Amino acid sequence: MSAGDASVSKPVPVPDEITAPFWEAANRGVLAIQHCGACERYIHPPAAICPHCQATDMRFREVSGRARVYTHTIVRDNVTQGFAPDEPYVIGIIELVEQERLVLVANVVGVKPEDVSVGMPLRVTFERLNDEIALPQFTPDGGD
Repeated sequence: MSAGDASVSKPVPVPDEITAPFWEAANRGVLAIQHCGACERYIHPPAAICPHCQATDMRFREVSGRARVYTHTIVRDNVTQGFAPDEPYVIGIIELVEQERLVLVANVVGVKPEDVSVGMPLRVTFERLNDEIALPQFTPDGGD
């Protein structure tokens, strides 16, 4: 089977003990980011210990889903199976408005790849992969 085979499905994230709350929230259409109760900073990706203060009081909090493009790239020839039908597509480093440098990697959808720009305002949307997993992605935010 080649990487360009359209019948191959995308890989599906496998939640673990630390990431499960993130995926459970996403499955409900909510973006929830881990938050440290000691230093009050958001943490992503999720971790057992806060990388800023080494506290273990880690919980997930719903965030607004508003963000901006920190940086991005356009994928035109992907070797990962399951993504060929989406080419070209944008992978972005997405900075959430809740905290400076609070970033996650996600696709930017709903816009031509060449129209994506650094600083572009975004809002979260979700792609349903199966009954348990909805993948957070981001689309241009028209300000509504």
